[in-house]
Amino acid sequence: MQKTQTFQTPSWGEEIRATFRLSWPLALANLLQMLTYAIDVIFIARLGDEELAASSLAVSWFGLLVWALSAMTGAVAPVISAELGANPRGVRPVRRATRMALWLAIIAGSIGMALSYFMLKPLMQVTGQQSAIIDLSNGYMAVLVFSMVPMITASVLRNYVSTLGKPYLATAITGAGIFVNAAANYALIFGNFGMPRLELVGAAIATIITTIVVLLAYVAVIRWDKLLHRYRIFSNWWRADWQVFGTLVRIGTPISLTVVAEAGIFGAAAFMMGRFGAAELAGHTVALQLAALAFQVPFGIGQAATIRVGYFYGARDRQGIAQAGFAGLLMGTGFMAATALAMIFAPKALLSIYVDVNAPRNAALVGFALQYLVWAAIFQLADGIQAVSLGALRGLQDTRVPMWIATFSYWVPGMGLAIGLGFFTPLAGIGVWIGLAAGLFCAAGLLTWRWMLRERLGLTVRPG
Repeated sequence: MQKTQTFQTPSWGEEIRATFRLSWPLALANLLQMLTYAIDVIFIARLGDEELAASSLAVSWFGLLVWALSAMTGAVAPVISAELGANPRGVRPVRRATRMALWLAIIAGSIGMALSYFMLKPLMQVTGQQSAIIDLSNGYMAVLVFSMVPMITASVLRNYVSTLGKPYLATAITGAGIFVNAAANYALIFGNFGMPRLELVGAAIATIITTIVVLLAYVAVIRWDKLLHRYRIFSNWWRADWQVFGTLVRIGTPISLTVVAEAGIFGAAAFMMGRFGAAELAGHTVALQLAALAFQVPFGIGQAATIRVGYFYGARDRQGIAQAGFAGLLMGTGFMAATALAMIFAPKALLSIYVDVNAPRNAALVGFALQYLVWAAIFQLADGIQAVSLGALRGLQDTRVPMWIATFSYWVPGMGLAIGLGFFTPLAGIGVWIGLAAGLFCAAGLLTWRWMLRERLGLTVRPG
C-alpha cells in the first residue's frame, strides 16, 4: 500500500530533532517522578527506622504493581500513534483507544489494589520481617492502595498528551505534583498547617492527594487545550469497544511482564547482596540508585521512540520507521556513554549525591559502592540500548517476542551468572553485578538483532 499522502518522511536531521523534542520532557518527567518518591522517603525517615522500613517494603510491592500495570496501559501510546500515522485527521480511532485504555486502567488498577493489600502480609511473613514492621506496613498499605487507580489513570493521560506532541505538559504536571506532595507530607505526617498528626498513614493520604491533583490537572489541560480537547476522549465514556480493548491487552500484557522480569532480577539482587553483609547491601543500593537515575533518560528516549516509530508504522513508511528507531538508539547510546565515563572518572562526586563520602562511618559503604560503580558504568551502554530497542519494537506493536527475549536474558545468563559468581566464587557482590551486566548485554544484543531484522521478520507490515 502507498504511504499516506499527508505524512512526509523527515530527513535524518529533522527526525533527530523531533525525537529530541519529544524525549527530553519525557526523560525529565521520569526524573521528577523519582524526586517525588525521594521526598516521601525524606519525610518518612524523620519518623524513625521502623516507619521507614515499613513504608519501603510496602512501596517496593506497591510500586512494582503500579509500574507493571502502567506499562500495560501504556500500550495506548503505540496504538494511537499508529492511528495518527495512518490518518492524521482521524478522531474516532484515537478517542476509542484512549477510552479503552482508561477502562483498562480502572479494571487493572482495581485488581492491583487487591493484590497490593492481600499479598503484602504473606510476602513479608515469607521473607521473615518483624511483626511490628508487618503491622506498620499493612496499616500504610491499607490507605495507599486507594491511590493506585488514579495513578494508573493519570499514566494513560500522560501517554495521551505525549503522543499528541505535548510531552512538556506531563513534565509540568509532574513537577507541580512534587510541591503538592511535599506540602501534603509536611501537613499530614507531622500535623502542620492545623492538620492532625497522622504519621505513616498521613504519608499515604498525601500520596492519594497528590495523585488525585495530578489526575485532575491532566483532565483540566486536556479540556482547555484545543488540540487535546479535539478528540473528546471523555465523551461517551460508557461505550465499550472490545476489539480495541483486546488489542491493548494483547500489546500491553507482554510489556507489563517485561517490567516484572526486569524489576524482579534487580529486586532479587538486593536480597542476594544482603546475604554478604549490611555494608555490601548499602553500597549496592547507592550504586544502583545512580544507575537508575541515569536510566531515566534512555527510558524517556525509548518512550519517544515508541511514539515516533508508531507514527511511521501507521503511515506504512518504512524509511521513517528506520530513521525513528536509529535516531533513538543513537541518542540513548550517546547519553549512556557520557554517564559511563562520569561513573569511571568522577565516582565520588556522583556518590556524594546520596552519602557523605568523607565520613568515616560511610567508609565501608563507599568502598563497595566504588567497586560496583565500575560495573554500573560497563552496563550503562547495554541498559540504554535495550531500553530504546524495546521502545522502538513497541512502536511496531511487537511486544510478545521481546518479552521472552528480555525474560530469558535477565533470568538465565543474568541471574545464572549472578548466583554462580556471587555464591560460588570469591567475587561475592562483584559477581552479582557481573551477572546483572551480562543479562543486560544479552538483552541489548538480542533486541537490537530483532530490530535490525524487522523487515525480514515482517514487523513493519501493519495489518489491514
